[in-house]
Amino acid sequence: MSRLRKLAIGTAVVVVLALAAVTTFGWAIGRRALPSTSGEAQIEGLTADVRVLRDGQGVPHIYADQATDLFRAQGYVHAQDRFFEMDFRRHVTAGRLAELVGEQDSAIAADKLIRTFGWRQVAERELDLVSPATQEYLRAYADGVNAYLADRSPSELGVEYTVLGASVNVEDPEPWDPVDSLAWLKAMAWDLRSNYNEELDRALAYSTLEDPSQVAQLFPDYGTAGNRPILTESAAQPANGSGESAGGEGTGSEGTEGTGSEGTEGTGSEGTDGAGTESAGAEGTAGDAGTEETSNDLDGALLDKDLREALSATQEALAAVPEQIARGEGTGSNSWVVSGQYTESGQPILANDPHLSLQAPGIWHQVGLHCNTVSTDCPFDTAGFGFSGFPGVVIGHNADLAWGLTNMGADVTDFFIERVRGDTYKRGDQWIDLETREETIRVNGGSPVDVTVRSTVHGPLISDVLDDEKAGAATMDALVQSPTEEGTELGDYAISLQWTALEPGRTADAVFAFDTARNAEDIRRAAAMFDVPAQNIVYATKDGHIGYQAPGRIPLRAQVPGPVSSDGAWPRPGWDPRYDWTGYVKPEQMPRAQDPSEGFIVASNQAVLPGGSGPYLARDWDYGFRSQRIRTLLTEQIDSGRLFTTDDMSAIQNDDWSAFADLLVGVLLEIELPDDYDSDGQRLLRDWDHTMDEDSAAAAYFAAVWQNLLRATFQDELPESMWPEGGDRWLAVVQGMLNDENNVFWDDKTTVSVRESRDEILTQALKSARQDMTVQLSKDPGDWSWGMLHQLELEHLALGGKGVPTPVRTYMNPASQGVSGGASIVNATSWDAASGSFNVTAGPSMRMVVDMADLDASTWVTVTGVSGHPASNHYDDQLDEWADGETFAWPFTREAVEAAVEDELTLRP
Repeated sequence: MSRLRKLAIGTAVVVVLALAAVTTFGWAIGRRALPSTSGEAQIEGLTADVRVLRDGQGVPHIYADQATDLFRAQGYVHAQDRFFEMDFRRHVTAGRLAELVGEQDSAIAADKLIRTFGWRQVAERELDLVSPATQEYLRAYADGVNAYLADRSPSELGVEYTVLGASVNVEDPEPWDPVDSLAWLKAMAWDLRSNYNEELDRALAYSTLEDPSQVAQLFPDYGTAGNRPILTESAAQPANGSGESAGGEGTGSEGTEGTGSEGTEGTGSEGTDGAGTESAGAEGTAGDAGTEETSNDLDGALLDKDLREALSATQEALAAVPEQIARGEGTGSNSWVVSGQYTESGQPILANDPHLSLQAPGIWHQVGLHCNTVSTDCPFDTAGFGFSGFPGVVIGHNADLAWGLTNMGADVTDFFIERVRGDTYKRGDQWIDLETREETIRVNGGSPVDVTVRSTVHGPLISDVLDDEKAGAATMDALVQSPTEEGTELGDYAISLQWTALEPGRTADAVFAFDTARNAEDIRRAAAMFDVPAQNIVYATKDGHIGYQAPGRIPLRAQVPGPVSSDGAWPRPGWDPRYDWTGYVKPEQMPRAQDPSEGFIVASNQAVLPGGSGPYLARDWDYGFRSQRIRTLLTEQIDSGRLFTTDDMSAIQNDDWSAFADLLVGVLLEIELPDDYDSDGQRLLRDWDHTMDEDSAAAAYFAAVWQNLLRATFQDELPESMWPEGGDRWLAVVQGMLNDENNVFWDDKTTVSVRESRDEILTQALKSARQDMTVQLSKDPGDWSWGMLHQLELEHLALGGKGVPTPVRTYMNPASQGVSGGASIVNATSWDAASGSFNVTAGPSMRMVVDMADLDASTWVTVTGVSGHPASNHYDDQLDEWADGETFAWPFTREAVEAAVEDELTLRP
């Protein structure tokens, strides 16, 4: 959970301790907001009756004659189940959080930054850009939301309004607007952006380490881990201009598609290397061209104290944005699809589990959207997972096709260092006017805050947001090579951010295109509109095809000789137009494949293409330990001859095997410890199966060793903001160091006149872990278990943080529980090794498995439940099953839905 939620909301409710102190009173208030899910209700604007059928988990399956009626009903249902969540998020995305929670510094800071980004303004422009049909669906959805709001007081919409009302003025919510839905897409894109942190961290690491080779060790190339990309060499490189693949890949009806324009062997319009290892883009941007030269020229510049403060201040300012979907270690997903030749049903099976923030209520809302008669006018017959506040299904299946999404991690953001003088900034040899606009932040119970937003051609000046203006005062003359201008005032330095999501796009169109897709061509069409966030798409069709498609608006960067790398890995000089983006990758150039001869596709945030995918997609990826484990499990079962079922796919989703343990346990057992207290934990590792099971004592001890190993190895050399979280990149870093017993990072710089080696640090980690387990759990290793340390503590998105009075938190938050899994494990219940806690920070926000032979045999589960009301039976009624790795039946056909009905609500005109 973000720091903002804990502070802004927590302090707002201190005065309401008595409100929830009496449990029965709290329940009475909570139940007042529960909706009626049976009987009848009238909605203005409907053309005919709409049936809302809810199953045993309260999941709504909506049946209508017209598409607009379908989405009008979905808006009504979303407002029933989760209006406060919707309202909270629209305040965040509009930069109006202080209007809701009051005079809180963190809320005002968030509003300043989001107003600077202008998410709402971009969404307003998108409403005019999307198709007329999408506009119609968005307006119908808004009408449905507003129909539920009509004649209901805030306390009837959510218990949260009652709690907030004790300290701030709570007005009737504003009517829902289609732009509210589109603005949510900006929050989704922000949390799923690309190498944003790595770009800043490289510069910060250099300013501390003063050695480019050491920086390179902390950001290994993807291939160093030895894990496979999504597409193989033959899938990535077409044999000729026909787009057909070489080496036997792509043997299905579509063939494996090439990644170069017009079937060339390149990723760029000039026709470059298909794997992206040489160049990409309109001007042939080199992936690492000039890196060594750049590093040498940066000596001294990146050591400048003002620059270091600017970089740190920029990170601090950007951290003010509340986390909506996920952020940091653990953000990712698993997806894979297996051809029918290897399944028991004879048709493809697809699995997906997005790894996002785990909160209450969970991020996803399950729904079925069914036209009574599927036609051109009413083309929807789909079910899956969506976001409350936005119509349609984002991930799921229809009668003909299933699709899953994972974060692709394409590099879609760049920091630019700007020279600013007054209200002008430098472009080439000229000073041109900054674009400015005025914003006023209304503060509930406080005085308005005026904000002046200034922007360059690249984007808004992020440094303007900081009150101390540290980022705007950086002296960075040595950062780039530029001509001397004697007698000319060069101005101060400011930092701007260019990001693809700050241009209006058609992602909303893509959502409805996914919902009605039937084949690979439909997926391509949808992907071409899915501008942000860039996601891997895997799909399976009813007629037996499987495939992969990369979407997204990906910027092209020209190759510029000089001291600053031009591939997007480092901040760029804004005054030199040569560093500007030169355009975007064409949709037809994006990697894709169908029916690979291997018989399956795994997309789990690893590199898309061989060679690391080249700079036209990204330079920083997940290092592929999860994807490689999935590949191993799939290959082993295929080799055994046993056909896959949906149960097999669920078992893979819950696999707890640790690549960390596979790499380290053998080395740890070679360390000689006295046969006493210190070696008690080490002995547990001897017969351990390397799985992070919640009941495992060895797993608990190993996690503590890993935490202490990272602490002893890196915290003495890196700024606190870069202390290892312990995920896949740090596994790749340590993997590269293990055979170098005297690597500089093994040395503890805090010990004067002593140079530690690898084995000394490993010994220290083993002993420290033993002591940690004694303090946190028990002196007796027989009492240890991973689940005792690795707790899932779901917090309400607004009223669940530590600053909230205990009775309120207890009411709003589901009970904590120990879980299996861990960072960079297929069952990716991540934790932050730098935090001192083993608690879950992110994980599978849902799990789904779809069998194209029998859609009613598919399964699904979310981390909490459908409802956002704590008093509802469906607030967390899926949590226990989720934690145990179990799933629920997913009815789809009308017969299956009717058989599962427990509540029916008829909406009438």
